Amino acid sequence: MEKSGVFYYVLVILDTLLSYIFLRRNKRKPQKRAKLPPGSMGWPLVGETLQLYSQDPTVFFASKQRRYGEIFKTHVLGCPCVMLTSPEAARFVLVTQTHLFKPTYPKSKESLIGPSALFFHQGDYHIRMRKLVQASLSPEALRNLVADIEAMAISALDSWAGGHVINTFHEMKKFSFEVGIHAILGHLEPHQREDLKKNYSIVERGYNSFPTNLPGTPYKKAQLARKRLSKILSGIIGERKEYRSIGKDLLDSLLDSKDDKGEFLNEDQISDNIIGVLFAAQDTTASVMTWILRYLYDDSKLLEAVKAEQKAIYQSNREGHQQLTWNQTRNMPITYRVIQESLRMASIISFIFREAVADVEYKGYLIPKGWKVMPLFRNIHHNPDFFADPQKFDPSRFEVKPKPYTFMPFGSGVHACPGNELAKLEMFTMVHHLVTKFRWEVVGSQSGIQYGPFPIPLLGLPAKFWKVSTP
Repeated sequence: MEKSGVFYYVLVILDTLLSYIFLRRNKRKPQKRAKLPPGSMGWPLVGETLQLYSQDPTVFFASKQRRYGEIFKTHVLGCPCVMLTSPEAARFVLVTQTHLFKPTYPKSKESLIGPSALFFHQGDYHIRMRKLVQASLSPEALRNLVADIEAMAISALDSWAGGHVINTFHEMKKFSFEVGIHAILGHLEPHQREDLKKNYSIVERGYNSFPTNLPGTPYKKAQLARKRLSKILSGIIGERKEYRSIGKDLLDSLLDSKDDKGEFLNEDQISDNIIGVLFAAQDTTASVMTWILRYLYDDSKLLEAVKAEQKAIYQSNREGHQQLTWNQTRNMPITYRVIQESLRMASIISFIFREAVADVEYKGYLIPKGWKVMPLFRNIHHNPDFFADPQKFDPSRFEVKPKPYTFMPFGSGVHACPGNELAKLEMFTMVHHLVTKFRWEVVGSQSGIQYGPFPIPLLGLPAKFWKVSTP
């Protein structure tokens, strides 16, 4: 494991110890009418956090599921938790009884993104913000972004060419950030974009660090950078108010929105939601695109099939002299199945945190108020009952639609990712230009996974890229 990874897990453990001090006050004794799920709460204070982060989380949770069944308890990251590993349980928490489970995040992370971001909320405010984000990132809105996203993909790939080693994940993050900024804020002045990048990267580095106000620590630097981000966004918001654009990006939608009382959103609410969407859009999409490159590189036959599909589109566009169209990105069946299988295999969002707002009974077990509830998407995606030979990368399995709630790469219910169409558009566009104009070679023999916190190929998938003269 890399030194940075070891340092991250040490910080997680320290965070666990501090969190326990506060959370234990709210711990409730189980009621007699129902019993707690089976499972182990681990060691005092740290629970089973060490076990979770000392191995592949898939192995940790799968072993628990084999021993205890589809619902079990544990204690990780300072929280008593109930883990759920069945489609029915995921539907119960995320869809049918969603009012009993609220989104929950550590306060340290909430403060860096901004407390008004939509995914920290339930109720009317959440519904209002979600509608605004969904409308701005809907297929109708994204049609107007295809040409710009294509230009960004071409520029990114050109910068990788030449045979020098790049960290694929880091480069994919840069690409996703550029796309996110454009989709949210439209065209910006170069200095504004650079200022956003610089301070956002500092916030991102501190997001998963130990939360302390000591000067010089990653978290303290992130707090200061977050304040600078607010000032930068305040300037952009002020300019947009003065010189309203014809376009309808997310910022326009946020500025135009009124509640039932006719009141507009304030600057903090707008800034928090902009930063929140950026956080949600970058690492997850970049992780999936990195895995797609890994899987295609490892399967030459599949790569040739994707190339043939994309070459036909390339040739219909006069050898690339015409731009990719929205309809073309909707008609890439082989590539689409590759993306779906990459989402299943990698399961970038392995699980999500919810918190019971009341004592809840599920299948005869008690989920006490205040306990965390975690639907384990990765376990569901890798369950052989739903996906035969689940450890094998096989896009053909998606020739048949999966059973309901067995495939949830973007979550489900009212808190499902509202930017999933944008993410898929990025992937289709990147794959099109990658396989028609470039060849690549993964450097080294590493085939492992690292978590930081999302699963990515080991070392970020070091690779070399070369431009080819003809597809």
